[in-house]
Amino acid sequence: MEEPVWNEWRRPGPTAAQRRRDIGIAVIVLLCAIEVTTLVNSMGAYVFKNPPGLLEQLLWMVALSVPLVVRRRHPIPVMLVISALFIAAQVNEAADTLVPSAILFLAIHTVGAWEQNRLLARWSRIGVIAAMFLWLGFNLVRALLGPKGEFEDAAGPLDPVLASVLYGLEFNIFFFLFAYVVGEMAWSGARRQAQLEYQADELRRSQEQNTKGAIAAERMRIARDLHDVVAHHVSVMGIQAGAARRVLDSDPVLARDALQTVEQTARTAISELRGLLGVLRADADTDLKAAPGLDDLPELFENARATGLDVAHKVYGDAREVPSGVALSAYRVVQEALTNVVKHADARHVDVRMRYLDSALELEITDDGRGRSTSTSPGFGLVGMRERLAVHGGSLEAGPRRGAGYLVRASLPTALEEKA
Repeated sequence: MEEPVWNEWRRPGPTAAQRRRDIGIAVIVLLCAIEVTTLVNSMGAYVFKNPPGLLEQLLWMVALSVPLVVRRRHPIPVMLVISALFIAAQVNEAADTLVPSAILFLAIHTVGAWEQNRLLARWSRIGVIAAMFLWLGFNLVRALLGPKGEFEDAAGPLDPVLASVLYGLEFNIFFFLFAYVVGEMAWSGARRQAQLEYQADELRRSQEQNTKGAIAAERMRIARDLHDVVAHHVSVMGIQAGAARRVLDSDPVLARDALQTVEQTARTAISELRGLLGVLRADADTDLKAAPGLDDLPELFENARATGLDVAHKVYGDAREVPSGVALSAYRVVQEALTNVVKHADARHVDVRMRYLDSALELEITDDGRGRSTSTSPGFGLVGMRERLAVHGGSLEAGPRRGAGYLVRASLPTALEEKA
């Protein structure tokens, strides 16, 4: 999926919930307009000298508020209608300008936030603002040419008329500039949200692909490791069988020992081949290398200690030789657990315990870190561990500890399977 050109992004139309919200906002604005108009008339605090009657003023408020119902669906027409009604209300000297100014602000803001044609959004707002300043200039000139107002309490250093003109200009500049900028910020915020959602979807798809690829790669690694072990068993069987054939007549006892070794090796190979079913991939890489085992764990611990981690290793039970595949899987489990501790846990101490049970080898890796592992979601570290253990019919337990840190416990059967 090709990434959109974000400079050309167009905001989708309002949802059903947003349309309902517009109706609610229009109702609230209308109620406020009715209340403020009633209060202004009750106080006699008229902006203009000869306002119309209360009923006509209320009708102007209704006319200004109703277009807000469709402000997000038709932002430019709503702004133009409200602008025209705003000027018409002042021509008729409606008593209040506070709520009409708020309605005009909302209309200009909506065009900046929702109009899909950005060029039209820009110039329509500039046109409306220019028209408002022309209307303001007309009123200022009319005020200057007419009789001067009474400024009984004027005490500042500026001429009262000049101060009144400057105040009106600065207030309106701030008002319209703020409405314009807030609308642009709303549009940019919506575009940024859409971009973040797109990137989140891309990241989620990428993670899913990486997880699938990682699982496949992990299974191929398992196949390569087990290939090494099985190849070793077959080689031993061939050598022992050849030796038994050569001494079969001259030394039957030696031949019998050799055949017993062949039998035991064959059982081991068959057990591991049975676990290999469903894991091997025909296109697996044939990078043959010596498979590590339990004897290689001290080197693994030293590598972890080199990072500053305090590693303690204890063995319980009578140590004994285990099948090569089991030893390899045990090594990989410890390796993955230590890797997660070093990378993600912020731990200082890790405890590795190995228990030789009657028919199983149990591993327990605990740390004192943050109690989480990024390999659990949505990664593939634990998936790889489970794949390895499943080959031998083993089990895995992993999760945060009650106090602090993380626990990985693996159990690997060590008894060779026998077939009747």
